[in-house]
Amino acid sequence: MSSENPTYTVAICRPLNQQRIQCAGPHFMKYIHKIRHGVDGILSSASSTDEISANETEFEIDVDYLKSLDPKEWKDQDHYHVLGLKNLRYNASDDDIKRAYRKIVLKHHPDKRKAQGENVNSDSDYFTCITKAYETLGNPTKRRSYDSVDPLFDDSLPTQSEINKNFFETFSKYFGLNARWSEKKKVPEIGDENANRQHVDNFYNFWYSFESWREYSYLDEEDKDKGQDREERRWIDKQNKAVRIKRKKEEMSRIRALVDLAYNNDPRIVRIKNEEKEKKQAAKRARMSAVQAQKAEEERILKEAQLAKEKAEQVEQKRIEQIRLEKEQQKRALKKERKSLRDMAKENNYYSTSDKERIKNMEGVEKICEMLKHLELQSFNKELTSGGRNCFIKMLKQTEEKLEEERLAVFGASKTVAAAQQAQQAKQNTAVKAVDKSAMWSPENMQVLIKAVNLFPAGTVQRWEVIANYLNQHCTNLSNRKFAARDVLNKAKDLQSSDFAHNSLKTQANNNAFESFEKTKKELKIVDNAEISVNNENDAGVTKKGKKPETNGTTSKKPADTTKLNGHAEKSEKNEKSEKPATSNGTPAPAPTSAPAPTAANTTAWGKDEQALLEQAMKTYPVSTPDRWDRIAECIPNRSKKDCLRRVKELVDLVNAKREAQQAAK
Repeated sequence: MSSENPTYTVAICRPLNQQRIQCAGPHFMKYIHKIRHGVDGILSSASSTDEISANETEFEIDVDYLKSLDPKEWKDQDHYHVLGLKNLRYNASDDDIKRAYRKIVLKHHPDKRKAQGENVNSDSDYFTCITKAYETLGNPTKRRSYDSVDPLFDDSLPTQSEINKNFFETFSKYFGLNARWSEKKKVPEIGDENANRQHVDNFYNFWYSFESWREYSYLDEEDKDKGQDREERRWIDKQNKAVRIKRKKEEMSRIRALVDLAYNNDPRIVRIKNEEKEKKQAAKRARMSAVQAQKAEEERILKEAQLAKEKAEQVEQKRIEQIRLEKEQQKRALKKERKSLRDMAKENNYYSTSDKERIKNMEGVEKICEMLKHLELQSFNKELTSGGRNCFIKMLKQTEEKLEEERLAVFGASKTVAAAQQAQQAKQNTAVKAVDKSAMWSPENMQVLIKAVNLFPAGTVQRWEVIANYLNQHCTNLSNRKFAARDVLNKAKDLQSSDFAHNSLKTQANNNAFESFEKTKKELKIVDNAEISVNNENDAGVTKKGKKPETNGTTSKKPADTTKLNGHAEKSEKNEKSEKPATSNGTPAPAPTSAPAPTAANTTAWGKDEQALLEQAMKTYPVSTPDRWDRIAECIPNRSKKDCLRRVKELVDLVNAKREAQQAAK
């Protein structure tokens, strides 16, 4: 190592990592500004007019145009033209606007012009237009609003002659002008005639879903800030927004018309449609060819199958004809052998020794002819020629034994079939048992039926199915049998049409009512002159002087000779004529059959379950129901009609009291 050129060694503990650093800060921004505009620093750092006048060629101030402006009509002026940015317009940067304003102020300020001896009128001086132009373009929001209605922007659509002359150059120009309004920065170009389909689809998809930032607040007829109060400002703002929305719709319609015009005249779209049409036609032709080929193949297969079928039929016909001929030959041979047997037997007097045996052997010959086949019969004829009578008797005996065996076999089979049929019939008769339905209608079940009919009145959905289910749940001694809806309906009709006065159920009901009266008569409390009315019902349960109180809607004046069925009371003719009940033979009943005695009013507090039952019953039986409160009382155990009425009246009084208290508090 020499002393003149020392060498240093650096040890790196970790591997090198590449990192991306983004430049930022005031010094970097100053450097970028200097590269873009050729000025060191920002405009505010300029200290003399020499630095500003160095770029004097960028701005063209039209003094004649400035002098022609009217400060009162500043909104109709071209702000870019006023500041000398006529050529740059919307491409001018914020720094360009500031420098242009600075330059024009240094030259056209009223004080400067007065110092030069120019006569300046402060009311109509054009410097006000310069100030308004800078206020509009110096504010990003106001500048965007003004750029949206740039007076030099061309909103027209290309003519058909321009399109026919050069489609791509014409629409490239118009789409390029309208691309400035896009919210998205990357706007696809129209391309040329060699562009692929994906590029064309992307281009038209973008423009058909074009999002424009263009807005028309600059054209508002009235300024909402000039409103005298809040309501007026709101009204002005509402009117301005309505006009803006209308103009925005017109602008989007213009863009859509431009895109439709380009799409309908685009030669690439025509080419793509023709290609698609050709593809569809080619696919259609391919399908038609495939269908025709398949049809031809099916016809060929069908023809081959038909030929094969005809050939098979011919072969089968020949076979059948051959079999028929063979059968005929066998039949003729068999007939010949039988004739030989009959002739041989006739020549030998049927191998008999007496007339009786002769007749028997004649029958035997026929049996042998029927039993033996051709070969057997041929062999027997040969044996019979040499054997004579003994051979014939032996064969006759064998034939009779065979016939007997066949007869026994047929008889045994028929007997077995008959026995099996009898056994099956007996089994079916054993399986089918008659149900004694009358045994199911015991007195207790009859009472449950009457209660169910009253509990579920006419109008109930599927009434008789509901009553049948109720009976199956509450009746006893059914022995795994169930009531059907039809059986319940027939029994109810029988009870309704029969004379219930002659029925033993009445006597039993009267006896039960009398026993109940004997048990509760000591606890009976009579309430005189008590009137309860709910919902203006006159028959809700009125207790008058001279009459006994009623329980569950039955009075003690007449015997309980009525049965409620289908919601109506049914009385017999005999009970209408006489108050005394009659037995089945027409004689007066010896036992006392007074009506059920009323029970004392139940003074116990109403429970939650009872209250729920009362509310449900009042919903089930509306005001128009006959004997409404009697039916409601039947639905609530241990509660009479009077208890239900009293409870309802208490609830009504309680509701009225609360209502009066609320009204008094108001």
